[in-house]
Amino acid sequence: MNILITGASSGFGKAMAIKFASMGHSIMITARRADRVEALAKELRDQYQVTVIPKIVDVRDRAKVFSSLENDPFVAELDVLINNAGLALGRDYFEEASLDDWETMLDTNVKGVMYVTRAVLPSMIKRAKGHIINIGSIAGLEVYEKGNGYCASKHALDALSQSMRIDLLRHGIKVTSIHPGAAETEFSLVRFKGDPQKAASVYDGYIPLYAEDIAEVVSYAVHVPEHVCLNSIEMTCTAQANSFTLYKSIGQAKS
Repeated sequence: MNILITGASSGFGKAMAIKFASMGHSIMITARRADRVEALAKELRDQYQVTVIPKIVDVRDRAKVFSSLENDPFVAELDVLINNAGLALGRDYFEEASLDDWETMLDTNVKGVMYVTRAVLPSMIKRAKGHIINIGSIAGLEVYEKGNGYCASKHALDALSQSMRIDLLRHGIKVTSIHPGAAETEFSLVRFKGDPQKAASVYDGYIPLYAEDIAEVVSYAVHVPEHVCLNSIEMTCTAQANSFTLYKSIGQAKS
């Protein structure tokens, strides 16, 4: 398979790149951080002897997205698009939240998905096949205190995924939403603007999801029979019931 993964320089995206490369698939990995994405591409090529194409793309940049992807030979034979690039910024009451944070989240989590998907869709439509996987969040299924802008962006992404599934049905294209709960990656470090103590405290007292867990579920969704589409998958760690219910055990070690 030819698989394109956005936001592949760390976290879920990097774990998915490793997973699919280890299975022998050809992958294109995109991210903003050139040093990371190029180093990952070299590492995967050396270790698994597969095709790995790095692209330095900020999904918020519509012109760059289209110029980088629209006429690429790899994209012309694309089987799977994984819209993974996304982020949370800030955890503030609505009236105190940063407008810049809101715009960055909407531009990345919603408009970025629109741009990348539209750029690669012509090849999928031409071949009457393809699979789009959008990495959402349980924050896109329910709302929690101080989640305002992030929850709004992920709710919008869920609506977008559902509309894609309906609109692209006639082209034989699958659309799957994956909604992870609390997962220990750089997510919280980014959300709390690089504060390592705040970021680490999010995962105190329980074993969260890890990036490899999400990669495993995405791989499963990709490899179900061709006539099967998993429309939506909500996944949490065992200690989490929903966005605001966690069972924390003092002193519990992470595995």
